[in-house]
Amino acid sequence: MVKVVFLHPDLGIGGAERLVVDAALALQSKGHEIHIVTSYHDPGHSFPETNDGTIAVTVSGNWLPRSIFGRFLALCAYVRMVWASFYTVFFSDLNPQVYFCDQVSMCIPVLKTFTRVPVLFYCHFPDLLLASHRTWMQKIYRTPLDWLEEKTTGLATTTVVNSHFTAGVFCDTFKSIRRRPQVLYPSLNFESFDRECGNSLSSVIGTDKKVDFVYLSINRYERKKNLGLAIKAFGLLKSSLGSAKIHLIMVGGYDDRLIENVEHYDELQKLVIAFNLSESVTFLRSPSDETKTCLLKNCQTLLYTPDKEHFGIVPLEAMYCQLPVIAVNSGGPLETVEDHRTGYLCLSTAEDFAEKMQYLFENPKIAIKMGERGKQRVIQHFSFHSFCHQLNDLVGELVVSKV
Repeated sequence: MVKVVFLHPDLGIGGAERLVVDAALALQSKGHEIHIVTSYHDPGHSFPETNDGTIAVTVSGNWLPRSIFGRFLALCAYVRMVWASFYTVFFSDLNPQVYFCDQVSMCIPVLKTFTRVPVLFYCHFPDLLLASHRTWMQKIYRTPLDWLEEKTTGLATTTVVNSHFTAGVFCDTFKSIRRRPQVLYPSLNFESFDRECGNSLSSVIGTDKKVDFVYLSINRYERKKNLGLAIKAFGLLKSSLGSAKIHLIMVGGYDDRLIENVEHYDELQKLVIAFNLSESVTFLRSPSDETKTCLLKNCQTLLYTPDKEHFGIVPLEAMYCQLPVIAVNSGGPLETVEDHRTGYLCLSTAEDFAEKMQYLFENPKIAIKMGERGKQRVIQHFSFHSFCHQLNDLVGELVVSKV
């Protein structure tokens, strides 16, 4: 048994958080002792395993600001993670044999300086590529943070990433780090999707609406997720099909503490009104896992709109639930979605998306066949068993290297 402590900045309900929770569950299933230390955890906005005692969670540093007048989010995240690492080293009795860190690498120098414990760092994507550098003020602010990100990431004992796409971006971005990171694909815990659930569509879109085909979009309400593409493509499809009974459900992670979530949700609603789609589009904010799973099982096609997404767990969830996936042909979906077999990889245009959406609507048997192939692909390549085995080997290697 190995004692592993996870350090994560904000234990919410995003894809990064899902991976952290799955990694904790994977190591627990191998008999290891797991504890997560985070600077923020809201029981009403987090995965159930972090609330029901399945995974031990300690919150430290919530008193530190998350932003300064809505700005300096990265700097505040760095400070909060540094505090979390100081808390773990000096003020807790956790005494881990391995640290698992992700998203923010600033905690690594503290762990390496004051302990001899090996650090596994999971890089979802270089933060400096996600940040804006347009204005001279942004460049002044980001330059030291970007330098620190590269230097601190390089201090990890082992670095892993979520896809071969991200591995390539990592090497191109962090040129001073000579080791190529290992790829550890996120996985699905099939049990959570195998549970029975009722048809939740009527409760979501209204009992008075009879629909034949439902498209589903799942992503956080952030502008980089390109959610407007789904609405525009659906608008084109609606115009083409006329009176066809089709519907679009927009599901998104939503946190009212985040200004962008609030603003972008409002922008998308206005876009729906502009396309005269109010009766055919339904929005959901941060639904429960049960509701999301029921939607995946009862809709007909997933629309996945981010461009150059580093991985994307949602296409895997959809394929396991036997939905064909229409995604942008870049980033992680190139490694998860088989074009013309489990879905379609499209240009990031409303026209291309709408064309594939119409084809699946008019050929439901092909959509069903794609869904069947998708489930088999997930079982074969992205199983929780495979994820557990690979992560367990990584932890075992770290413990041996310490000795």
